[in-house]
Amino acid sequence: MSDSITLADYLFTRLRQLGVCAIHGVPGDYNLELLDHVEPAGLKWVGNTNELNAAYAADGYSRIKGIGALITTFGVGELSAVNAVAGAYTEFAPIVHIVGTPARRFAKVHAHVTSAQASLRDPRTSAEQIDEVLTQCLLSSRPVYIEIPVDMVTATLSKNRLSAQIQIPEFNSHPGEEQVVAAIIERINSSQRPIILVDGESRPLGLLDELQKFVSMSNWPTWTTPFGKGLLDETMPNFYGIYRGDFDEAVVRDFIRGADLVLNFGPHHSSSNSYGYSNIPEPAVTIAFTMSGINIGSHLHRDMPVKLVLSRILDLIDFGKLDLSNAMPNLPRDYSLPVTGLVKSDKITQDKLWRVLANIIRPGDIVLGETGTAGYGVREMSLPSHTRLFTPVTWLSIGYMLPATQGAALAQRELRIADRYHGINDARTILLIGDGSFQMTAQELATILRLDLDVTILLINNDGYTIES
Repeated sequence: MSDSITLADYLFTRLRQLGVCAIHGVPGDYNLELLDHVEPAGLKWVGNTNELNAAYAADGYSRIKGIGALITTFGVGELSAVNAVAGAYTEFAPIVHIVGTPARRFAKVHAHVTSAQASLRDPRTSAEQIDEVLTQCLLSSRPVYIEIPVDMVTATLSKNRLSAQIQIPEFNSHPGEEQVVAAIIERINSSQRPIILVDGESRPLGLLDELQKFVSMSNWPTWTTPFGKGLLDETMPNFYGIYRGDFDEAVVRDFIRGADLVLNFGPHHSSSNSYGYSNIPEPAVTIAFTMSGINIGSHLHRDMPVKLVLSRILDLIDFGKLDLSNAMPNLPRDYSLPVTGLVKSDKITQDKLWRVLANIIRPGDIVLGETGTAGYGVREMSLPSHTRLFTPVTWLSIGYMLPATQGAALAQRELRIADRYHGINDARTILLIGDGSFQMTAQELATILRLDLDVTILLINNDGYTIES
């Protein structure tokens, strides 16, 4: 057996090892030879209607599978996709953007919206470059960029590195770790009114298993942000929904702002996600587990191993010994529950529509609400277990959700076939989208039909371009 492999086959083998089963993209003059290697490598070529849609779809795929891949040609192709890649960078969606190039390049544009870049020019170093860029994609949970010139597609590389899987490096012991753990435990033990606020960067931080355990064991009152909604089991009795800051009910605002400890996991402080920055807790009472480290009050302990610290706290805290008799709020929990009992003659008004639609959601469904009315409406839905939600968070690029639906539904099907989808076999992907946003990327409906994906689309026609009204 030969100990050599082409550069294209090396890259695609690495992607398969990381769990990528399908590649999105559009053919172009300088990637055609590269595309010839996709299906022989055991990957599915999706073939989207344009590069922007392909990148949106790769984003949706990556948020469900953990990593996605996109192939475009240089210049016109990659620049068509750059808006979607920038959105993926902003919201921590790990995509490997592979670009077929001649000598002229546009990598400087992508340096601003990807966490690592590689131009594969020398077969002696290309395998190492590929591995390093893919590692950075996993570490940062953000897009990366790989240029493959046409004359490098079949360049010969050694297979030797493929015998070892790409692994995210483990944290070494941090010199301040013991001090931070002790400080957090002291704050927890002395608190009388603690709460938990879960945000969307908990996903790229890899905290979800530990976080679910912490919320369950502590039984502390728990809220999320829009970006965090769907990351936890919302059926838990101590889950109270999205915290809307100044736009929430007074009783909720007063309770949260009266907390003496806020454990804030994965904060993402965009204006859309924070309701005009009004749901950001006071730093003096907040311990924030962030992509940069752990903030205790206003002091950042940089590069602290966040996942390891949370695991240690779970091991060391005896929640049964904490006296939190005053901690549980006397708040209604039915404000976000599905509305039932309507008769055909009843009008379904805006304040009830989304909770009526929540009745169709099943465990394991993926629900996407496009920027605008639908994006805010889906936040009102009570979600069953193992349900994921896509809602406008930061980038707000209208038309994103339809191609993202294609990518998410494809990832969902792959996980189900591999028996890695919570044992659920009847989950669907549900898109709620306005007619204006739908027209931005409607072509991708053809890809959904061609792939025979289990997608339900609810099109909201409000008879006008009213997103700016």
